[in-house]
Amino acid sequence: MKALAQFAMRGPLQASVIAAVSTAVPLLSWVGAAVVGLVMLRLGVSQGLVVGLWALLPALGWSWFGNDPTALFVLLQVIVMVAVLRATASWEKTLLTGSGLAIVASMLLPVLYPQLINQLVDTGISFYQRYNPDVAKQLGDQLDVLIRQVMNASMAGTFLLIAVLVTLLARSWQAGLYNPGGFRAEFHALRLSWPVAVLCVVAMFMAPLLGLNPVLVSWAAGFPLLFAGLGLIHGIVGKRKMSVQWLFLFYIALVLLSPSLMLLLLLLAFVDSWLDFRGKIKPPGPVE
Repeated sequence: MKALAQFAMRGPLQASVIAAVSTAVPLLSWVGAAVVGLVMLRLGVSQGLVVGLWALLPALGWSWFGNDPTALFVLLQVIVMVAVLRATASWEKTLLTGSGLAIVASMLLPVLYPQLINQLVDTGISFYQRYNPDVAKQLGDQLDVLIRQVMNASMAGTFLLIAVLVTLLARSWQAGLYNPGGFRAEFHALRLSWPVAVLCVVAMFMAPLLGLNPVLVSWAAGFPLLFAGLGLIHGIVGKRKMSVQWLFLFYIALVLLSPSLMLLLLLLAFVDSWLDFRGKIKPPGPVE
């Protein structure tokens, strides 16, 4: 992947070709978005947008003719988040921007892609009617509303997850090429300020009371806390100079023990915004 990033940075022609071709290939649109993000971070927003226009064309094609808005929404979210990251050098603001974009995406999806949403909702209803008939009968007309909320939130949340991972990839490419170790230091230091952490928690609890989509708001508000929690784990492992195997075991546990371990991670990130665990950890001294 580093070789691909090096080739893209040889000039705007190479970057544009990679962005356009990879976006046009199924399941590789994230590569095109990452190239656009890399150019924006290194050369500026204006040059990044020029490359982004070439990636936008196949993304629009997938959206219009393929009825798949993933490439389009991810590309646009990456462009906005990378612009924020470049302007502020703050992952906190970048993640909050991504959460806001997820909510905007959830409002646009039913308007721009009603047929796609309706197909997903019909599939969900059919599933419940076939495999959980008692639940479907009990919910009645509410089943359509609930599944529509879940499908809408799932799509917007998926776009957000991919866009954040692509933004992280673009930043790691930039650091690998021009500032080795910079991305590692940034991610290890990722921590939310306590007002932002409180805002995220309040949003998650207030969404049902305000009549908002609780699945969407919980995902969007919990996302900055989730990545802050991951940064906390990576930071502790790095500061204690522990083996990378600990991270490997952690991610296996995160997959096997979700959502319990994920909730614990959110809690740790919230508490860390107040107590700063990494600041209290002393690196291990030399062995005597």
